[in-house]
Amino acid sequence: MQNDPTPPRFYEPGQYRPDDSIGYLMKKVISSILARADSRLSCCDLTYAQWLPLYKLVMKEGQTMAGVARDLEMDPGAVTRALDRLEAKGLVRRERSTEDRRVVNLVLTDEGQAVAAQVPAVLAEVLNGHLAGFTEAEWRQLLNFLQRMLANGEAMRAVQNTKE
Repeated sequence: MQNDPTPPRFYEPGQYRPDDSIGYLMKKVISSILARADSRLSCCDLTYAQWLPLYKLVMKEGQTMAGVARDLEMDPGAVTRALDRLEAKGLVRRERSTEDRRVVNLVLTDEGQAVAAQVPAVLAEVLNGHLAGFTEAEWRQLLNFLQRMLANGEAMRAVQNTKE
């Protein structure tokens, strides 16, 4: 969308092949990253559905379940199940807000903090492994491309929302 109301026509319906689809390839890369991260975090008895909200809580302590689900763009039911498991493992606890009794905040336990502290190193290792052979300039360019695609998607969503 980048200041051009007419998007390019890189893909045509009759010539579309999933193996050349940016969306398909990004999905495959994400699946590979998550599978490798899950494998590496299995030592902490964590799955993707668990380590992601756990790490999110490190970044923004005292969030609610709804806030975590919204931030992660995940189904609230799935987040609730993950948080139930994290709570059963003693990594997270729920605390009722002192300002509003209807609000339940999520707080990492000391053990949760320790486990969550391992996540960045694992993610850095996994991402660096997926970027093997890239130069720093290529990595920065890839980040820029992905940020531009995200901005284009958000712009398309904003246009769609104004039409509704």
